[in-house]
Amino acid sequence: MKLKVCGMKYKENIEAVAAMKPDYLGFIFYENSPRNFEGEIPKLPSTIKKVGVFVNEPINQVVSKIAKHSLDAIQLHGDESSEYCKALKEVELSLPVSKNGKEIGFERYNFEVWKVFSIKDEFDFDRLQPYEGIVDYFLFDTKGKEKGGNGYTFDWSVLKGYPSSTPFILSGGIGLDEIEDLLSFLESPESKYLHAIDVNSKFESKPGLKKTEDLEKFIKLVIPTQTQ
Repeated sequence: MKLKVCGMKYKENIEAVAAMKPDYLGFIFYENSPRNFEGEIPKLPSTIKKVGVFVNEPINQVVSKIAKHSLDAIQLHGDESSEYCKALKEVELSLPVSKNGKEIGFERYNFEVWKVFSIKDEFDFDRLQPYEGIVDYFLFDTKGKEKGGNGYTFDWSVLKGYPSSTPFILSGGIGLDEIEDLLSFLESPESKYLHAIDVNSKFESKPGLKKTEDLEKFIKLVIPTQTQ
């Protein structure tokens, strides 16, 4: 199981969280979000994938951000159709390749596409069908007022009916208080296709600023259990 820390915003905090070696760091490119990211992403360890989060953004704008920040994955948090996802996946993007500080050419740049679905007490899994074979991962978040970062969980038992073999990411209000429930979920059949856990607002002192001590506790209590 992998870990994604989303809603990163401040340079020193990004570097501090990156030092904990999560698998993914998420950057939100959505003006209505208090975690909207502007500026430059600092250099990260090569093991950390950069995820750009977008909400109903025109494809050309998404591609522009991919090229600017060398994003490894695109998380679609709006009403994007399967046709939109397919068109995004088919974008042919070439980025410059450097060696010893010198540009030596271009190569095809590949990125993942994640599609978000919000859940509260129930979910119609038929909604996933048009996206099968197109997106790399589904992400299940809590249905709420905001596009993510609402700070509370949905009923994970809904995932007992997960009919797909497409790996998924579990998100929505996961924090230190949810560790017992999370460990129980990880031992359940519902977690068979779980790819990653996504954390955000429950580890913040303010939007975009993560509490590193709490994250360290979470990683020590949850992540090692997957490697023993």
